Amino acid sequence: MPSAWTPSPPPAFCVCGTDALSLVSKDKLSLDDTIGERLPELPDAWSEVTLRQLLNHTSGIPDFSLDEDYQKALFASFKKAPPPEELLTYVYDEELLFEPGSKYHYSNSDNIAVALMVESATGRSYEGQLRERVYEPLGLKKTTLPKGPNLEAPYIHGYDNDPKDQPPEDYSEILAAGWSWASGGIVSTPADMNDFIRGYVGGDLFDPRTLVQQRRVVEGGRSDPPGPGENSAGLAVFRYETKCGTMWGHTGNTPGYTQFIAASPNGRRSVVVSVNEQLTPRPQDGAPGVFESLRRAEERAVCAALADR
Repeated sequence: MPSAWTPSPPPAFCVCGTDALSLVSKDKLSLDDTIGERLPELPDAWSEVTLRQLLNHTSGIPDFSLDEDYQKALFASFKKAPPPEELLTYVYDEELLFEPGSKYHYSNSDNIAVALMVESATGRSYEGQLRERVYEPLGLKKTTLPKGPNLEAPYIHGYDNDPKDQPPEDYSEILAAGWSWASGGIVSTPADMNDFIRGYVGGDLFDPRTLVQQRRVVEGGRSDPPGPGENSAGLAVFRYETKCGTMWGHTGNTPGYTQFIAASPNGRRSVVVSVNEQLTPRPQDGAPGVFESLRRAEERAVCAALADR
């Protein structure tokens, strides 16, 4: 359904990484820039965390979306989100999970901090930088970062398919995108998502030197939820080594949706898999093995994309 709108869920592809790497290639940001230098208002305990560690999820900063107070606030106000700069405040008082750079742990907080660094480096809004550095160069006509829950019709409806509930509940517009902001609030189409991942992986938005840095991986760092094959984490992108070859991309899920996007290393072949239900590695009541079936489907899609190269 290339003409239909589909929410890109948290954590989905991290367009904040696109902005940041574009700025790195123009020497307006450095991968060695620290939170203390760029965002001194954030907790002192985070001050030595670098942009590189945020992009490859080795920062050790706790995930704000797992915080109990954040979840209480979300459930109290599904359709009205706080300002983006407030999202990280939910974990201000929590200790780092580990020494920055020593381990891998996917955290939605990392993506928020990257977007705030982009704003700090440019003096402009993150949304404005997306338009200038991502949407316009790649010709993305139907990609936005809304604040609220409403979607432009027509769109792919997402559902909660809990077998205990009859019938399935429509979750399409249940949640304001601002609750995830730079960590998956993007709304796009399958066609735009293909164009995005081809340009991002193919290096259309930054120079070859930055592309090399993007592909220095943390072995075993997997996207959340994990994608097909063996996963490793680059800078705001993941390497998927499958039986049919290597792809680079991202996965994500949110209530009502699960996404997978990836491109071949040269950006010439790509695949988008969108499911209108949230699927996780944890077996659901009455539906064990559904997520593994999804991973097999993703690998088949990769094999089709890479066929006859």
